[in-house]
Amino acid sequence: MKNYGNLTKAELIQRLKAVEAKIAACDQPQPIASATQLEAPETALRDSAERLRAILETAVEGIITINERGIVESMNPAAERMFGYEAAAVIGKNVTLLMPSPYREEHQSYLGDYVRTGHAKIIGIGREVVGQRRDGTLFPMDLAVSEVRLTTRRLFTGFVHDITVRRQLEKALLEISDREQRRIGQDLHDGLGQHLAGIELMTQVLEQKLAAKKMKAETASTAEISRHVREAISQTRLLARGLSPVVLESEGLMAALQDLADSTEQMFRISCEFLCEQPVLFDDHVAAVHLYRIAQEAVSNAIRHGKTEKILIRLQKSDERVVLAVKDFGVGISETPGKKGMGLHIMQYRAGMIGGSLVVQRDPDGGTSVVCSLRKGASERLLHEA
Repeated sequence: MKNYGNLTKAELIQRLKAVEAKIAACDQPQPIASATQLEAPETALRDSAERLRAILETAVEGIITINERGIVESMNPAAERMFGYEAAAVIGKNVTLLMPSPYREEHQSYLGDYVRTGHAKIIGIGREVVGQRRDGTLFPMDLAVSEVRLTTRRLFTGFVHDITVRRQLEKALLEISDREQRRIGQDLHDGLGQHLAGIELMTQVLEQKLAAKKMKAETASTAEISRHVREAISQTRLLARGLSPVVLESEGLMAALQDLADSTEQMFRISCEFLCEQPVLFDDHVAAVHLYRIAQEAVSNAIRHGKTEKILIRLQKSDERVVLAVKDFGVGISETPGKKGMGLHIMQYRAGMIGGSLVVQRDPDGGTSVVCSLRKGASERLLHEA
């Protein structure tokens, strides 16, 4: 049996599509023919089936085939190992057995909508989702879905890849980045800030001496220097607070977001408002830090790329979810397909780290909205199990 374990996901999908196309062609009604003529399609069908079995059994990607109702029809050994189920325990059951909420409900909705309307939200689109193993533990995974149409029905093949290790590396890199930001912020506050404060004190002393000698021009120049130094101190403190959000640690996410809005107004001379109709309290400090950094990045993008003069930061909660939204009124995001900056990728990683979802969209008024939605308790469970 040929080993297909060294194929990439793209190569694997291409091979499977080719095999499925041959099987689908053999599945079509054939005109009446002689025994010799019938032998060739039957041989081709056996060869295709054998090739399909070899691909499924040796591929390192988890491969799961379902029908239009979401019922599992096949599950390869890699998927068995990934989810902790034997294929026999899953075949004949709905694929949502392998998903936690809300992905379970979303999948059924997407599949039903596609069958009815033909509008694809999951077919042919790779996306990151969360899987659920037999023991109940959750893990992040990449999911790509392809479709094959037979004579009387259609099948969907899901290609699943466990990205737990990748997420752990991303988590470690983000933690290192956060630590470095805090260190730089503290250095700015305790080092450069104190040094500038010393310079301001020296200029004030010099200003007093010059005033005593009635040197008006020199006194005025020194006072101007002192004023610029005070502005530099203020800017340094604002930068330090942005890099090291002490308020977040001492007073919580709501206070930190209010501080972010205030410092944005002071530093960039634009309108930045924080809205929170009811208290949103966080026991999960990790999730709070990631949400704060998402808001911070969204605000930065709105100023640098959106050229906005107004920003709204909104934090709200329901019984099950916490939603953070950053809305600007600038030029809007680029509509070039696939054009994503590093900041957007980092926001998506942060949202994924805490079991949340991130949507970035162009609004009808031309501005941009960044919305992060998080199920309560999702981050603690996902990070712990990863």
